[in-house]
Amino acid sequence: MDQKEQDLIERITQEVVARIQAGRAASVSAPPPVEAPLASELSRYIDHTLLKPEATEEQVNKLCEEAAKHRFYSVCVNSSWAEHCARKLGGTGVKVCAVVGFPLGAMDSRVKAFEARTAIANGASEIDMVMNVGAMKAGNLKLVREDMLAVRRACRQGIVLKVILETCMLTDQEKVLACQIAKDVEADYVKTSTGFNKAGATVADIALMRRTVGPKMGVKAAGGVRSYEDAVAMIGAGATRLGTSAGVLLVSGQKTAGGY
Repeated sequence: MDQKEQDLIERITQEVVARIQAGRAASVSAPPPVEAPLASELSRYIDHTLLKPEATEEQVNKLCEEAAKHRFYSVCVNSSWAEHCARKLGGTGVKVCAVVGFPLGAMDSRVKAFEARTAIANGASEIDMVMNVGAMKAGNLKLVREDMLAVRRACRQGIVLKVILETCMLTDQEKVLACQIAKDVEADYVKTSTGFNKAGATVADIALMRRTVGPKMGVKAAGGVRSYEDAVAMIGAGATRLGTSAGVLLVSGQKTAGGY
């Protein structure tokens, strides 16, 4: 590790401690109030999501048709579906988001970078990568940063990068550290969850992430956003994008009992 990296990690750690202490003292300002969107206006926030390993072409086609009909921001799919979705959604204005290193985040950084480049070449304009959670838990911030940076470099200009933290596995201090590192490597968003672990997004985590990254960086709530009320709560806490398989129900004001 060179001196620049050591200085960066030391600075981030100091900032984390200060933010956590400020949060415990309840002195950290909350995000400004956001006017609750109508159910029909939620579409601009939604990454319409299908990440199940057993997803069929018929189901992916339905996902794309729903996204085009309701004008969702994107479809979020496994990278093998990027080219198919790009063809289906051509001319609709709906973007293709591909997940990378999903759902574990534990693969080699070079593999993640290759997957990102391939998905982009096949039509993805957004990449949701899973952070190396084990490295974060071990305090190996150099590896966490290098992993994110490898994918950032694989994303050519104009490609949006979101970093999935898997917040249910992290302490608050680790969440803040991860957000700080994602911001440092110039990721566009931090995202709560894969939806494949023990819990998904919470209002508290969204608020913490928003306070950490500031007002300009994106924050995506994913996992457990299953109703209009859930969506409004996440947006109110600072989310600027919602990852959900329940998009159609959300924009019609309904609720689902389960799913991503």
